[in-house]
This record gives sequence, structure tokens and C-alpha cells, in this order.
Amino acid sequence: MAGRMEDGIRHLGHCAVDMKELSASPRGLRAAGVNLSPMMRQIEFSLECKDLAPTGRDVKPNAFIHVAVLDPHKQELLSQTCTELVEANKDPLFLTGMTFPSEYPARPEMLVKLAVYDAKDKSQESSNFLGSATFSIGDLLRAKDERLTLNLRTSDGVCTAGSVVVSRLKMGEMEEVDVDHITTDTSTQKCPLVCESASHVCLDRETNPLSGPVFKNPVCKVYRFQTTNSKWMLVREQMEECSLSLSIPKQLLSLYIQEDMVRVQDLTELGELSPHWDNLRKEVINRYGGIISSYQETLAEMDKITGSFKPSCCKAQKSLEFIPINLHTQRMRVTCPRKTDAVYDIITVGAPAAHFQGFKCGGLQRLLSRYEAEKKSFSTAYQCIYYSPEHTAKAQEVLSSISLLHPLITGLSEQLLQAAHEHSSPRLRDALKNLSDKTEQFVHTLKDELVKSALLALHAARPGFVSKNQKQPGQVQPGPDHNQSSPQTLPTGHTPATPLTDRPTVCNNVELSQTNTTGEAGTVPFKQQDSIPQHKEYDEEEWDRVWASVAKCLNCVIALVDKLHEEEKSKPEPAPDKQLADLITSHNPGDWREQLSPLVSRLQECVQEVSDQAKSAMTFVLLQEAACSAPQGFLLQTRRDVVFSQALAALVCGFIMRLYAGAQDKGFLQQLHLVGLVAQFESLLSTYSEEIGMLEDMEVGIADLRKVVFKITEAKSEELDDLQPSVCGRRDHFTVEVPLPCPVFQTLPEEIREGKPVQVYPVLFNVGINEQQTIAERFGDISLQERINQKNFEILEAYYKLLRDKVPIECLPCFQTQSDIKELLETLGQNVVTKKRKNVEILWLAGAICRRLNGIRFTSCKSAKDRTSMSVTLEQCALLRDEHQLSKDFFTPALNCMRSRLSHGDIGQWEDPEAGSGTGHKPASRHFYPIALLLVSSHLLVVWLILSLVFLLAKYQ
Repeated sequence: MAGRMEDGIRHLGHCAVDMKELSASPRGLRAAGVNLSPMMRQIEFSLECKDLAPTGRDVKPNAFIHVAVLDPHKQELLSQTCTELVEANKDPLFLTGMTFPSEYPARPEMLVKLAVYDAKDKSQESSNFLGSATFSIGDLLRAKDERLTLNLRTSDGVCTAGSVVVSRLKMGEMEEVDVDHITTDTSTQKCPLVCESASHVCLDRETNPLSGPVFKNPVCKVYRFQTTNSKWMLVREQMEECSLSLSIPKQLLSLYIQEDMVRVQDLTELGELSPHWDNLRKEVINRYGGIISSYQETLAEMDKITGSFKPSCCKAQKSLEFIPINLHTQRMRVTCPRKTDAVYDIITVGAPAAHFQGFKCGGLQRLLSRYEAEKKSFSTAYQCIYYSPEHTAKAQEVLSSISLLHPLITGLSEQLLQAAHEHSSPRLRDALKNLSDKTEQFVHTLKDELVKSALLALHAARPGFVSKNQKQPGQVQPGPDHNQSSPQTLPTGHTPATPLTDRPTVCNNVELSQTNTTGEAGTVPFKQQDSIPQHKEYDEEEWDRVWASVAKCLNCVIALVDKLHEEEKSKPEPAPDKQLADLITSHNPGDWREQLSPLVSRLQECVQEVSDQAKSAMTFVLLQEAACSAPQGFLLQTRRDVVFSQALAALVCGFIMRLYAGAQDKGFLQQLHLVGLVAQFESLLSTYSEEIGMLEDMEVGIADLRKVVFKITEAKSEELDDLQPSVCGRRDHFTVEVPLPCPVFQTLPEEIREGKPVQVYPVLFNVGINEQQTIAERFGDISLQERINQKNFEILEAYYKLLRDKVPIECLPCFQTQSDIKELLETLGQNVVTKKRKNVEILWLAGAICRRLNGIRFTSCKSAKDRTSMSVTLEQCALLRDEHQLSKDFFTPALNCMRSRLSHGDIGQWEDPEAGSGTGHKPASRHFYPIALLLVSSHLLVVWLILSLVFLLAKYQ
């Protein structure tokens, strides 16, 4: 596997590439992977040496070759790379070669310089120069059988160092290679790597030119592995960054700011409130202002960023906290003789979590649970009404429906009048059907007990409220000490589901005044609320009459349209000229519009009235939520925004990669619009120390992705900017629009082209695999992991049942290992309830099911480096073994080859993957306990356990 990119340096095989320099020269659409024209055929060649001169008596050299590509015209070095090290062999066959990608197309005049070295040890920190040779691409192409034998010249020019053989690689000729000459012993030959990109870019899009407009800086490695029947497969592995790492968080931040500004405006337009509620409103508005200001500063800092890649060393930077860590796409393409190419995609990303805010008190899942348990006491302290999370979510849903349906109803009403003006019966029927559907949906949304109870609560919060049960003179008024939560009708702890009758009420006997508040833009006068009369008894049935009037108005419109249609059908046959003139006069095209206009106007007025009242009521509900949650709720919302931003950027990246890969697959497209896609997140976090908090953050962030739908649109052009995805919506519902080029868009199913949203079903499975998980399983608690796996298994199983009922089995991909999905699900269900330490079988099964369901695969650990790389490479080699008959003798060499990540000079200075840069040989954990030594003495073990317990208690106090 191409190594993890970190701190601006991309490690590939044994050669480090400075990604800052690579990103400094943009190459437009071609570099982004959108060029639809065929690429120039690549030139690849292999290397081997003959009769290398030993550096000492009877000592065979440990040889490797440094390869450099030169441009003779510009006199500059284009790229360089190294082969693997072949130990103790004077005739080494290097399975590392050279590829000329489209960015540096091979030209006949290009020079390739080969320098052969003898390494003293595996670290290759010191080596002896054996000899060098130079050839041009033209020499190779003109040679017989495209094979060159070059003498190696030593530094003094004497040709006694042996020779190097350069052979052009062709897939059709791979079967003729002498298999016996290639050893699989990793001690003498590290890995069967065929060719590695000279510029570390390998587009290779002859068979799949459309790979997406958001991927850039590709890095490619190419391998040749032997199959069980002694044939050869060619494996190309390509890793790319994604520009969405930055663009999606920036769009989300803008939407967050816009949503909070609208919330502030809604609060200011609530009208006059009693002093208690008015003070709470001002406090909430000030807190919203603080969040808006913070988000605006973060967005301004992100606008200054030139790249889009966030390494793990920056995970604790506040200005970058919305950006996912180490987000990469990984594509493995396998080409076998006489078999169709196979492509396997996976996305790797650091765990979506609020690393800047830290995990001292846990993650989102624990914080939200604790917050909900304490919110009732907050409602008493702040003297406000307690609403459950379900009621708060319902209020947000109603507000979203109002903002969506109200403009639609207004627009459809105008379409109805326009159709009436044109005297077009078909258009009139269509417009009426659409108007009726949206209006009925609007009425159904507002026909909710929460809206009715919130209107009563809002009326009680008005100055001078008078209730039916107003106390008689001399009667004692219950105050806060009598469990009265606020100067209004609803007591502390009330939930909107309780009956509205026979409640104690209080009269807000205060003088009416115009109240002002200070927001972001200065002093804004509150809008006087006249929809509910002041100083009057509130009729609880009024709301029922108001929303029912919408349905009555709609029925009147439908009845009139039916009448017009009947008149049209009974229209008399053509008459003499005079009678015809009278008929035209009595039935001119303007008659329908004139008759419909008053009814449509009345419908619009009723919809407006209902919208205003419902919007005020739901805003009042959210005011309670914000007032009860201050300040903890605002901090939790910020943390949730951060985690969701990272998760969404990864999801959009995976969706686009999957969409472009399956754009020509009719079965996949059918599945896309009928059911949707499953997005499976594989997590390797431990349930120990701060990674517990990360996992709790990740669980909530992945679950929040259920609020996201995708909409595929037609791009205005094939320019890069017009192919970028865009996000719209609000926190409870986001829509991601993905534009496709016109030729591709026209091949999609009609439902998708008409704008049908595509659902995504995110699932998360976690199995900790490091030494911290060992401590957690022996001495800690892994219930969080067990609960996550069980819950998400149920979601995955429900998705499969839905898919099975709606999509033919032929639409799903075929695999050599014909395991039935139902059997895999049953086995997965057994494993998630089995008490087994580090049960990685859960991850294997979940990944296999996801691939068979055409899903999107994600792999994560703390920083998406070593643990993630180990998992992905093992999965890739297992796919080669199970699906492409990889020889068992080549499994371990292939695995070692894909896992190579450091340059020759860096091997001796190995950097801990989970501790950032410059950590040297620090352990992966900040808290390292030498358990093996403690086990020597039972007394020391007891002391260690006590100290560990004290540490954990202190950490989570």
C-alpha cells in the first residue's frame, strides 16, 4: 500500500516525495482526474543485474539501484526512485521498475541514469557505489525485444562492475518470465514490486478515464505477483488526496453561520415577552453571537489555507479542527491474463473527533447522555420549560418543513393561476395535483400536539397574560418555591406531551412596552406579535381552526377546478358566428384565473398565517432548549459540528469515488435510486484512555450522517469548478449536490435525473487491536465497543432486507468466493454477541458484506496511519488471495511490499505513527506500563493495578 502521507511528506515505498513541492504547480483539470481523453500509453521497464563485483572476499553484494530520470533539454532532474534491496546476490533480479506517467510522458530523448549500490546493512545508511549506466528511452524502444544490456562503469570509468539489464514490461509477456528465478524468500528479496512511478503519479485511466474531479496528487505503485497456476497478475495501487477535505468544512461553516443568524433573527421576531423570558432571550442571542463570531474567525483562517491536506500533527489546531485528518482514497486495480480488470476502493481517514477540545470528560456520546440527564435541573435553575430531545428535534423538523414547503406552495399557486390564465386543462390538473400534495404535507406536518402546546406556552410568556384559571383576589400566587418554573403556565419538568387542561397559571401583570435587544448588527426592535391577542383569554381551539382553514381553502380550490373542467367538457359544439362570439365572450381565457384568484389568494393567506404562528411556536421551543442548555449545550453543539464536518467530508469523498466508479454500472445505478448506499466505517480505536472519547465522538458523528442525502445534478460545463459538490440545508437535514458531466448524467436512470434524493446508510464497526485494547479487555470496560457493534449490525441487517426486497440479486457484484450475504450476516450477528478478545472477524465480515452490497468502505484509527495501513494492506492481500488466486508463497512478500513506507535513509530513524512528528522511539501510548516486568512479582502487579485505577479516576473526574 502506498504509505500514509504525513506532515507534507508523502512516503512511497523507499522514496520520500515532498508533497508541498508537488502541490505547488497545479496542472488543471488533467491533474484532477477529469480529463476524458485517452492517456498516452505508459512505458514500464524492469531491472536486473549480472555478475556484480563483490566488495569483499567471498561476500555477495546487497544490491539496490537508484533510478533518476533526466530531461536533456532543460538539464533538470524530473524524478527519482529506488528499487528494493536484494541481499547477498551477485545476479539480483529487481522486481522494482519504472513507470512514465502522463504528467511526464516518456519521450525518446529522455535519459535514465541507473546507479547500483552495495548496502552494508538493511538500513542502507551506508553503502558503496558499484557502478552506473545511462540510456535513453529511444534506445530501449529501438532495442531488439525492447531489452538493453548495459555495462556498469565505476567512478574511474573502468567497466568491471558487472552489467544491468533493462527490459520493457508488457502484460502479455509476463507469463514468459522464468518463475524459478524469482525467490519468495523475504530475507533475500524483499517484495515482488514491478514498477514504481518515477514522478510518483500513475493515472492509468485508459479503461476508466473518469475518476472524479476532487482527487489530486495521485501516488502509484505497481506490483507483479504470481498466482496459484504460475501465471502473473499486475496490481496497480493508487492513492490520492481529496480537495473536499477543505471545501466541505468551509461550506458547512458557512451554513452553520447562516443557520445561527436566522435563529437569532427568529428570536428577535418573537415579539414582546415578559421580563423573565426577555432576559433569557437576550442571553441566548448573546451566546449565538459568540458562536457566530468564532465560526467566522475559523472560516477566515481556513480561507487562507492554500492546500487541502491535514496531517495528524495538526489535529489539535483550532483553525483546522473542522478538517478531517489524513483523508486519502485508495484504489487497487488488478489485471490478470484473460480476465476482466477488478477495482477495489477504500477511503482512509483519521477518526472524526474533536481533538482540539480534548477528551478529558469523554466524547460526545457520554457528554450528551450526561447533559440530557442534567437538563431538567438546568430548566429549574433557569426557570424554563424542559423539552426532551425528541421534541426539540420535532421543532427543528417543523421549522425545516415550513422553510421548504411554504415557498413551494406559493410557487405552485402561481403556476396554477398561470395555467388557468392559459386555459390549459392538462397543466391546470398537474399544477393542482402538485399544489394539493404539498399543501396536504404542510398541514400534516403542523397537525402536531407540540405546536399546539408551544403556542399556549408562548401566549403565557406574553406580558399581561390572562388565563381561564386566573386566581381570585387574595389568592396566594405560587412562585418558584412552589415548583413554579417561570412566570407562565407550565411548571418545572413539564413535557409537552402532558395534558394542557387544568394547569396552574400566572398572570404576567406588567406594563406593555416595546423591547429591544442587541445582536450582531446592533439594536434590533422586536416585532410586535399580534397573531395571539394580548390581555385576552387564549382559546386552545384556535390553532385547530387556523390550520384546518388551510385544508378548507384547498378543498375550495379543488372544487372550483373540478367545476371548470366539467364546464369545459360540456362546452357546446361550434355555433353560427354570432353565437360563437357570445360563447367566446362568456368563456374567455381570463375567466378561469379570475374565478380562481380569490380562492388561491385566501389559501396563500391561510398558509402564511399558519406558518407565522407555527414558526413562532417552534422558535419558542428552541428558546427553551437554548436557555436550559446554556452554556453546556452550546459547547456540545460546537463539538458536534466539528465531528460532523470531518465525517461528512469523508462521506462525500467516498460517495463521489463510488459514483464515478459505477457510473456505467446499470445495476449499481438501479440500487442507488431504489434503496441507496451503505457506508461502512471500520474503526480500530481502543476502548482505553483518550481513544474512548474519540470513539464516542465518532459514534455520534457517523450516526448524524443519516441526516444527509445526495442529489445528482447535471454540471453546467466540464470545467473543474462546475464539477465540485455543494452542500445546502441545516443541521437537521443536509443535501449534497453532486454535479456530473452532461454525457455521464444523461446515462443515469430517469429518477436520479429528475432529482430523486439518494439515501446513505452509515454504519460503524469497531475492534481495538493495539496494546491499549489488551489492557482494556483485561482490566477495563469494552461495553462501548460491544454496544456500537450490536447497534450497527441491526442497521446493516435492516438495509440488506430493504435491498433484497427492492433490487434484483443480479445488480450486486459477483465474487469468486461465493459466500451468501445472508450467511455472512448471520455469522456477523453471532460474532458481535460473542465474548472474544480482539475479534477482528467482525471487521472482516463487515467489510466483505459491504463490498457485496456495493457499499463505500472507510477505515480509521486515531490518525489513519499505521493501524489503518496494516488493516488496508492485509485486506488487499486477502482480496488478491481469495479473488485472484494469489500464490501462498507470495502472500507474505506482497504484504511486506505494500506495507513499505519509509525511504532508505529513514529506516534507521523510525517515527512512531501515532505520536506526531519528531517522536523518535517513543511508545505509541503516552502512558506505558511494562506489564511483563510487573508480572514477575504479584506485589508489584497489585501496586500497578492500584496506580492505574487512581490514574483513571483522576483522569475522568
